[in-house]
Amino acid sequence: YEISACLVGSEMCIRDSMRKAHLMLVGLLLSFAANATNDIPRPEYPRPQFERTTWVNLNGTWTYEFDLDDSGKKRNLPTAKELSKTITVPFCPESKLSGVNHTDFIKKMWYQRSLPIPADWSNKKILLHFGAVDYLAEIYIDGRLVGFHNGGSSPFVIDISRIAKPGNSHNLVVSVSDDAKSGRQACGKQSPEKNSFACFYTRVTGIWQTVWMEALSPCGLKSANTYPDINNNQLIITPEFYQISNDQTLEVTIYDSEKKIAQMTSKCANGSNLILPIKNIKLWSPETPHLYDISYCVKDAKGQIIDEVKSYVGMRKVHIANGKFYLNNEPYFQRLVMNQGYYPDGIWTAPTDEALKNDILLSKKAGFNGARLHQKFFEERFHYWADKLGFITWGESPNWGMNPDDEIASRNLLSEWIEILERDRNHPSIITWAPLTVPLSNVTSGTFARLVFDLQKLTKAIDPSRPFNDLTGSGFHFLTDIWSISTYEPDATRFALSLKPDKNQAAYANQPFIIGEFGGIVWETSRTKEDTWGHGGTFTNEDALFERIEKLINAIQSSGIISGFCYTQFSDIEQEKNGIYTYDRQPKFDMERIRSIFEKIPSRPIKK
Repeated sequence: YEISACLVGSEMCIRDSMRKAHLMLVGLLLSFAANATNDIPRPEYPRPQFERTTWVNLNGTWTYEFDLDDSGKKRNLPTAKELSKTITVPFCPESKLSGVNHTDFIKKMWYQRSLPIPADWSNKKILLHFGAVDYLAEIYIDGRLVGFHNGGSSPFVIDISRIAKPGNSHNLVVSVSDDAKSGRQACGKQSPEKNSFACFYTRVTGIWQTVWMEALSPCGLKSANTYPDINNNQLIITPEFYQISNDQTLEVTIYDSEKKIAQMTSKCANGSNLILPIKNIKLWSPETPHLYDISYCVKDAKGQIIDEVKSYVGMRKVHIANGKFYLNNEPYFQRLVMNQGYYPDGIWTAPTDEALKNDILLSKKAGFNGARLHQKFFEERFHYWADKLGFITWGESPNWGMNPDDEIASRNLLSEWIEILERDRNHPSIITWAPLTVPLSNVTSGTFARLVFDLQKLTKAIDPSRPFNDLTGSGFHFLTDIWSISTYEPDATRFALSLKPDKNQAAYANQPFIIGEFGGIVWETSRTKEDTWGHGGTFTNEDALFERIEKLINAIQSSGIISGFCYTQFSDIEQEKNGIYTYDRQPKFDMERIRSIFEKIPSRPIKK
């Protein structure tokens, strides 16, 4: 590391080179150790449907400072080699797992860490990935602004190939601005007040998903969209490349339990369709979540692999017809539970990958075949586990917090929605796009109506294969494939009378009818606390609670026109205590009994 060249120079040069070499070596060793073991938080590969082997996880200890008076740039923080405090990434500073646990408003903060670049990444495209940073992020390397991103929940990537020098260590600084009261940010259930209240909870600021680097060929694969066509027993793949040369080819191989079942090689071209037939097709469903593995190999003129990506696909079809929802061309009843994706120690970030998996297993144990992912863009690894375990979901945005009359707020949400559609459209477990929960005010404003129509057009342009639900939990609709309503009516008789769509609305066209929210019943095993909140009344007698839930399910089953329901909710969250499970995922009821109630309505019609 340049030491021998400096021997003819000054002693200072020697010391400086030794110090640089030491820092770089330590950084590389730490990065290798972090990826080789589980010494850093959330060490798993963050993008399981597009996986490369050459990557570095940047989670762990960073330095940070709050910048409440917005003076960071005046104090030259973009060039800071160290900040005054430490934080554990990827957990937000409001969380316990971050080591900070600061729950007041944070309008501005800075992060810093060293960025060692592996020496064997020469002649590679080097990409710096952020899973999610809430809200406005500015990225600096060695004091130079290299990129920025608006949006609190969607991923972004920065190409740092021209700046990052393999074998060197750089300085990474991230500036974060977050104004939950601005009305221009999608905040979801983050509290607009200092403290949590009702159905609003602890806020999230800054980095809350994995930060990582990967190295690949400049001619590598950028994306590959998969379109299962079960009617014709084939898989359609549309690739996109960072760069293309005339002699470059893409080899796609599909495996079923390590057995090669289809392969195709084609000259690389952006947007061209590769059609691979699949014989004796095995369909994906919650009952049989079969996944095929995919290998993408980009090859040069000599047939040498220059980029390799591992992925998977679930062959399934969803569509609506005749007022019903269909999975794989058969009617399918959705028994959904509302999951808001909060954790007592990580807030929006699951403490471990196993915790994401466990949430799905617990939901299935309670009798649900899916979830409405409410007011949050979930981590991609949640969708991975839903794919693996067989669990249908609705993809929803955290649109609360934005002013429905604000054009900039709409622009911000549209950008994030596009990024999430592009990230998640290959996941078979997602069966409905539901970008909006009805806002708390001005649902009929012209600005908001325009947003709804723009969201529908964008969604259908990017992914026409799934139903679109414009406003969940409302009963009021502009343009929708699914007619959903919300009712927390506790009386079973009145509840039954409310189970019908408003056919007088112009948007009604015999869409499948779904109860988007119901239940919300609070059950307290001890004396009710003053700060306990819930939707559907409080019970202290378990038998009475079971009777209430069963009467509601009986009403849904007897209606004859309902295609699915979503029960509120999966777990307690802070002061909201209407979960099936406690906030730390402990069962609150006899789970066999609760499961038997929800499963009274089968997923598929019983054939006589």
